[in-house]
Amino acid sequence: MLTVEAQRAKQPNVLIILADDLGWADVGFNGSTDIPTPALDKIAKDGVVFTAGYATHSYCGPSRAGLLAGRYQQRFGCENNIGKAFEGPVMGLPLEETILSEVLKKNGYQTCAIGKWHLGHTPEYWPNNRGFDDWFGFSGGSRNYWGKNWEKNWTNWHRIMRDGKPEPLENLSYLTDDFSNAAVKYIDSYSKSEKPFFMYLAYNAPHAPIQATKAYLEKVNHIEQGDRAAYGAMVSGMDAGISKVVNKLKETGEYENTLIFFYSDNGGHGKGSNQDPFRGQKGLLFEGGIRVPFLMSWPAGFNGNQKIEEPVIAYDIFSTVLKAANIKAKKQLDGGNLIPVAKGITKKGIHDKLFWRYSDGAGFAVRKGDYKLVKEAVRDELFLFNIKDDAYEHTNLVDIMPDKVKELVAEYKNWNKENIVNYWPDPHLPNILKMKKAREIFVNKASAGENKY
Repeated sequence: MLTVEAQRAKQPNVLIILADDLGWADVGFNGSTDIPTPALDKIAKDGVVFTAGYATHSYCGPSRAGLLAGRYQQRFGCENNIGKAFEGPVMGLPLEETILSEVLKKNGYQTCAIGKWHLGHTPEYWPNNRGFDDWFGFSGGSRNYWGKNWEKNWTNWHRIMRDGKPEPLENLSYLTDDFSNAAVKYIDSYSKSEKPFFMYLAYNAPHAPIQATKAYLEKVNHIEQGDRAAYGAMVSGMDAGISKVVNKLKETGEYENTLIFFYSDNGGHGKGSNQDPFRGQKGLLFEGGIRVPFLMSWPAGFNGNQKIEEPVIAYDIFSTVLKAANIKAKKQLDGGNLIPVAKGITKKGIHDKLFWRYSDGAGFAVRKGDYKLVKEAVRDELFLFNIKDDAYEHTNLVDIMPDKVKELVAEYKNWNKENIVNYWPDPHLPNILKMKKAREIFVNKASAGENKY
């Protein structure tokens, strides 16, 4: 039997920290000056910041499915969010789709999921039946932060569960703190185990509802705009919890050999978030909807204090973890290994092409090299941008470069051939169509001189 030290040298701990609806410019390592994120900034200094780090989707559930499966979620019918009023033949991420936790558990890891799940309504789809030994969190897409439910009746969507059983309300406080404290306790309990651990710490912060404690509001008391201050307090609370987690890793001697990823499941939701300087927000395929804060740290594996501009995407996390843990993939993955990039072994990007799609093609995007093609439901037109020269997506090149448009449309259609029909309708599309209608009404009134201030 390997000693603890020998096992750890062979396989690092893995910690994936996922924020929910966090804007690209809402962390210090991407330039935020009003929301304090000292813990994340310290991890960034110890690791690699990917300035063109992408989520796999522009909203929550599909993004998480792509992360944990390491494949385009359109390949296995999980492109749309699972709504509270479920309609569809499958109740969650298909059981035949092997996810990262299942692979790591089979290869000697102890596994833990904490926080938001949003990948299945019924017990067979919950984390304890998807390769996680321990689970503390809720299965739905959003909930109250104080352990309460804003509806009349509790449902599995809202209940805080511990290994499949409801957690008593008296054990809960502010949910972000509850998740952080659970992570600290887990690390403390398992740090002396012979097995390395995999923790999936999926905060629901700063997803709506916008709720924060007085202590976290005091950290952003300098922000005058109310929605920005309340949102910033939620981000600050998450960062404070991450600080506790990192300190516990250091206290137990685990930090150096823990491979850490942090990113947001999609762009900011627009209620106080900041995607600047990029265009768009959650739900859209402009950069602000899919380019997110994204970092990777592993002090024992590669040098820190790096910024890499080549595009990467959350699918890469699955592939990178397997390489770091010396595990051979048994299925075709859509991501690449980020470690050679972090070690400076290669300067070349690992992706020639990247694809996004939502709601069965109501919106889609292709990035190939420096060019990005976007079809948005909110605008009903095609856009072509040179992301290298115009990362803010101001200049539409569709009429100027028709051959490039044809090329990228063909790439999309070819990629789309391997996708399957989604298992449930998209409850998020109406939100995008509302955004479209509101924009049209406002623009029409403004052009007619009807908006007076």
